[in-house]
Amino acid sequence: MSEQGLTALILAGSRAGATDPMAVTAGLSHKALIPIAGKPMIAHVIDSLRATPGVGRIVVCIETPDTIADVLPSGVELLPAAAGPSASVLAAIQRFGTPLLVTTADNPLLQPAWVQAFIAGAGRADVAVGVAREETVRRDVPGTARTFIRLSDVAFSGCNLFLFRTPVSARVAVLWQKIERERKNPLRMGWLLGPGILFRFLLKRLNTRTLLTRITRLTGAQARFVFLPDGRAAVDVDKPADLDLVRRLMEPAS
Repeated sequence: MSEQGLTALILAGSRAGATDPMAVTAGLSHKALIPIAGKPMIAHVIDSLRATPGVGRIVVCIETPDTIADVLPSGVELLPAAAGPSASVLAAIQRFGTPLLVTTADNPLLQPAWVQAFIAGAGRADVAVGVAREETVRRDVPGTARTFIRLSDVAFSGCNLFLFRTPVSARVAVLWQKIERERKNPLRMGWLLGPGILFRFLLKRLNTRTLLTRITRLTGAQARFVFLPDGRAAVDVDKPADLDLVRRLMEPAS
């Protein structure tokens, strides 16, 4: 870790430069600027990161930095987005090094305690991914529609928290980039991890240990899932129903 602390990267751009439908509906250039509880969504993410012990540099990654510069507090740096999230993470690792904490601008419920629990849970893994168990999400945000990855030993939803702790973790970002290119073809995505992994997943026999071991064999990086204790950590703003939910959770009743 650098003398000024952990670098945190906030992904705020639109995929391949395309305008997000929610931003269009709100009459804004980017979803990150949608107001929640009196300020842009991304401002809540920045506030939480600033309040997290150990976080020093905060970088916002967006393809058009001038569209968001005016709403950022002093001291927050800007990085032009690359062709996709994985390429942007690789660019950030090349510029700022590791460890690199990564989250997204549509994660306004983020709390410092969650970030601390995530970093602590990552331990000495080269790369860690924050997730929440299905039962935790359903307990804390009942009725919310989330996407769950179902392995044989656990079902979980992503929490938009990633830690690239060591230089070798960049190889995981490279693998992520290859998978991202096939995001419209799930079978090809699975094939990149190997036919054995794909077949186990299709047969509902793929467990966490086997998946993480395969990632290590492909990249040389020790990977870990960190299960967060609060199901709200899995709620990001991907669709209008998510925005309504987040506003109910964050805005005081009138």
